[in-house]
Amino acid sequence: MIAGAQRVFYAISDVPAARTRSTRGQRVRRFAKTLEGSTVPGGDKTNRLSEVTLDESIAPGTLAVERECAAAISDLVGEGTFEPIGRTGGPFRLNLSMVEGRLAFAVADAKGEALVTHLLAASPLRRVVRDYAAICESHREAVRSASPSGLEAIDMARRGLHNEGSEILVERLKGKIRVDFPTARRLFTLICLLLGRN
Repeated sequence: MIAGAQRVFYAISDVPAARTRSTRGQRVRRFAKTLEGSTVPGGDKTNRLSEVTLDESIAPGTLAVERECAAAISDLVGEGTFEPIGRTGGPFRLNLSMVEGRLAFAVADAKGEALVTHLLAASPLRRVVRDYAAICESHREAVRSASPSGLEAIDMARRGLHNEGSEILVERLKGKIRVDFPTARRLFTLICLLLGRN
């Protein structure tokens, strides 16, 4: 965990971790993914993420939301490109949080020493996050009632909004952190949780 960061309820690291117990009234999840001997696209083991955490101040969502976030974080760890501009010491650790209404990307090196924190205005993403949340809710309702063709149309709309949000994120991070598109899509999933709970 990044030095000085608050305790988190989502954490995934490529360091093997013991399972944590869930306490009554507070859903705590810790997921571990061991990457020993694995590689990332292009063979780059430095410009990637080794740990991703979400700030504790974010209220837990539904079980389905937790699973989606866990899957996004699991894919972020060790896969894709995450390169803080002008920084070395990777693979990197990332803590995502909200600070005074802005998205905070707190980046640390492999040892957990803080490198840089980038604050991004959330307003450029709020509209697409709101639309994405609405289409996801429509999808959940459609699963129970719609025809396969109806589900397909909703799925296409959902993917389109996810891609739009990811493109905005890539643009907002330009000059700060270089990410590839798959990484941006996974980060957008987490940002939807951040903005949806704040």
